[in-house]
Amino acid sequence: MVTEPPVRTLSRQTAVPALIGDPTNFLIVTGLAGPAKDIGHLTQEADNVFLFGGAMGAAVPTALGLALAQPERRVLCVTGDGDLLMSMGTLATIGALKVPNISVVCVDNALYQETGGQTSHTALGVDLAGVATAAGFGAVRTVQDESQIADASALLRQSNGPTFVLLEVDGTPPPKYLRSWDAAARKTVFRAAVVGR
Repeated sequence: MVTEPPVRTLSRQTAVPALIGDPTNFLIVTGLAGPAKDIGHLTQEADNVFLFGGAMGAAVPTALGLALAQPERRVLCVTGDGDLLMSMGTLATIGALKVPNISVVCVDNALYQETGGQTSHTALGVDLAGVATAAGFGAVRTVQDESQIADASALLRQSNGPTFVLLEVDGTPPPKYLRSWDAAARKTVFRAAVVGR
């Protein structure tokens, strides 16, 4: 017997800012589409933020490389369920290496929203928090209502190991944000923020 998934009540437009808090605490890499708009709107594309576009599945591997190269900095990857489904092998690598300074937030709306709202695998029972746990992430949270946000937000900053937060949101679209599409310029700005120049 197939059971219907629970109704999602969190809007990404309020839940993402509440979860991230002060974005200057991190070097941030985002997945494309919705998460890029979430974080672009929140940070106004600050120097410590790199928004992916047109490279589905690249956010988590890039954040891993950044965390390994910058062990004294806290790296935050904010991505979507569709993007993360394309890079689950990288979750295994993060877990196996026990990378201490990386946190992954998956904004899971159970949709491929940018391409027409098709159902993603998470609507069909794939549990990305369970995948992260099985991969070796020591700190994993699933956020389904406002009462769980504060704990997850603190965990992003305090954990001494790889952290994963599954933020389950409804189908509300991300905030509108007109981003820079000059990838070379944005890379240069972000690199300067990373290396301190």
